[in-house]
This record gives sequence, structure tokens and C-alpha cells, in this order.
Amino acid sequence: MEFSLRSNFLLGVASAPTQIEGGSLSHSWTEWAKIGKIKDDSSPKRANDHFRRFKQDIDLMKSLGIKVYRLGIEWARIEPKENCFDDCAVTYYRNLLTYLLYSGIKPLLTLHHFTNPMWFERKGAFSHRKNIPLFLRFVEFAVNAFGDLVSEYITINEPNVYATHSYFYGQWPPGETSLPKALMVMSNMAVCHIKAYDAIHKIRKNKGFDDTKVSFAHHVRVFTPKNPDSLSDRFFTSLTHHAFQGAVNSAFYKGEFKLPLTNTLKVKRGEYADFIAMNYYSRSTVSGMKDGVKENVAVNDLGWEIFPRGLELCASELYKVIQRPIYITENGTCDNNDSFRSRYIFDHLHVISESGLPFERYYHWCFCDNFEWIEGEAARFGLVHVDFETQKRTVKKSGRFYSELIDEKGVSDDMYQRYVSDENYNRSSVTAND
Repeated sequence: MEFSLRSNFLLGVASAPTQIEGGSLSHSWTEWAKIGKIKDDSSPKRANDHFRRFKQDIDLMKSLGIKVYRLGIEWARIEPKENCFDDCAVTYYRNLLTYLLYSGIKPLLTLHHFTNPMWFERKGAFSHRKNIPLFLRFVEFAVNAFGDLVSEYITINEPNVYATHSYFYGQWPPGETSLPKALMVMSNMAVCHIKAYDAIHKIRKNKGFDDTKVSFAHHVRVFTPKNPDSLSDRFFTSLTHHAFQGAVNSAFYKGEFKLPLTNTLKVKRGEYADFIAMNYYSRSTVSGMKDGVKENVAVNDLGWEIFPRGLELCASELYKVIQRPIYITENGTCDNNDSFRSRYIFDHLHVISESGLPFERYYHWCFCDNFEWIEGEAARFGLVHVDFETQKRTVKKSGRFYSELIDEKGVSDDMYQRYVSDENYNRSSVTAND
């Protein structure tokens, strides 16, 4: 078993500031941990201590051959109080970005990755149209502060996941369960993305830069009916797909707001992505209003179905909406014992290698084990093992595989035998691509 990747294809890693930096910041996830909402009672106050160890982590990335890195900046660190920006935080991120560039690693900068400063959260965050200018002020400040070091930006990470988990299911802060509010949040975030897209291009153009690239990171899934012969299951599959990602495609990429989303600030239609930034993890099986997993399929340690072929299916869907280069900005799996991660990476990159779509980058989620939102420290997605008590980093077998994959621009038969052949998913009688 072997494959080769295109000569211009880059392999990197991804992270989010709340999940790695640590520190006692006044933001939504610190407060969520304080009230006992994290399954293992951990807190982002510890995380990976990356704020103090960023050079060590970047050195480790460099040693593994990583050339591109998707990272984020913490809004609550930069603007801890409304309209009060912290010079020390700006210096920290400038030092981090400068060290990345010095190390030969190109940054892709995420401006919002699920977490809000508490002053913004208390105002209702993205649930109120009047708060949109507050986010845009932060975007403009960030691009002015870091725009000489960064040419590529993600405005918002997974707006559909943020809206549904925070305002529909109530599992994430602020823990509300209102469908109308969840839809309003997604609508306002679409406006935020479009206006941020224009602002980022304008600011960098005025500074003489002509290499700006902007997108949003879209969480996409394959949706399939539990019973293909059931009219009800087929209907709810179509409805779920449209509400979760179909309407998002139109609004964020094109400024075309289709029900149930609304154009809250009457932004113009256009094209608002310079590349497709796609986060892909799994397939969902729909029965009525329930989102589940097929029987007898490969699953990871969180019970998510492993369905590599879905990566191309979802990428094809997005490419039909807007024809742009495709970056896989997140793909990875919870594998606490690192027993099948190499196979997971192999299978997904194999799909990419055989596709005719214009894939240009793959950012593995994630580099180091980290604070995984409500799962806490118990769910391990990293190529590098972290002992959270000592903060010791140890490259896993899958990390060594990924490093060789970068160096070889593909997988040889020898690599397959050494890293992949003895790994199996938790599955019954199906193969990874069934």
C-alpha cells in the first residue's frame, strides 16, 4: 500500500488558543469550567502551558518537518476589557509569529475559535446584531497588529458547531437551548465573516500587501438516513444537512442567505473566500431529529464514525459552491492509546491523493494532546503525547509516521508496513472506506 502527494501539497498541524495556552483569563470557557461543566473537571487554565512553552513547541514542530501551522489568537487575552487592548498580549503573539517564521513555518491565523471574552459574552455575544461591530473592531485591531507577519486568515472557526452546541443543545457556554437564537447566531456570524473578509483585505492592501488570503473554517459532515427506505429519515437527513451546512455554504461563501438564516445587516452578495477551509471528522446517521452513528462501523474513542471517503464527498460539495483551492484545516481522531491514528491519517490522505479536487493543504488536528472542550484532558487527538501534570512532550508513533510522510511526500510500502499495517479501527466487519 503506497501513495504519493502532489509536489505543492503541504502537511501541517492545527490548534486553538483556549486549548493550548493556559492562564487565568476571563473568558467563556474558563467560566464554564468553574461551574463544573467539563467532564473530567479539568480547566483551560492549565491546558498545555503553551503561553510559556511556545518556543519549545515550535522547535518540536520544526524537528518533525512541519511547514504550515494553523493557530489562533485569544480575544480575551488581547482585549480583556471592552475597548482596552493589552500591549503585552500583542507582544507575545508577535514574538510567537516571528519565531514561527524564523523556524520556516507559515502561519494561518484564526481570529475566533469558539471562545469569547466575558465582557462580550455578557452582552449576548453573537446572538445580538448590535454586537457585530465589537467583533469587527477586534478583527481590525488584530490585522493591524499582526498583518505584517501574517498573510492568511480564518475569520471564524466552525460557526455551525459553535451555534448549535452553545445555543441549541446547551452543552457549551452560555448553555442555552433555543433554536431561533442558534439560527440568529449563525446569521450574525455570517455577516461577521463577510465584513471581516472585506476589512482584512482592505487593511492589508492599504499597507501594500497583495498576498492576502481569507476564509472561514467550515465544519462539514456526510449526512445519511439511518433507514434509506424511510421517507421520514430521508426528509430529516435533507433538513439536517441544509440547516447545519447547506445554508451556511450559501451565506458565508456567497452572501446568499437562505432560510433559516437571515441577512441581518443586508450585506451584498459576492464571493467571500480565497480558499475553502474545511474541517472534516465524521459521518452522521439521521433518524428523525436524532443525529447518530451507523451500526457495525469503525468508530474512534469518542464514538464518532471513521469514514475517510466522506472527506472527498464533503470537499466536492463545497467546491460546487465556490471554486477555490481546498485546505483541510482540521482532520484527526480521538485515539487515546495511539493505536489507530496512523491508519486514520493514511486513509484520509490516501483519499486526497486519489482525488481530482484541488487540495493544497492538510492540517492535522492536533499537534499536541490538549484541552478538548467539554471532554477536558481525557480525549487525546495529538501527534505528541502530553503529560498534563509535568507538561512533558513525547512524540507518538503516529507523530513519527506523520514526520516521515512530510519528508517523503507520501507513503512507501516500507512506511506502511512499519506504521499502518498492524493498526485497526474499533470496528466489526467493515473496512475504513465502506
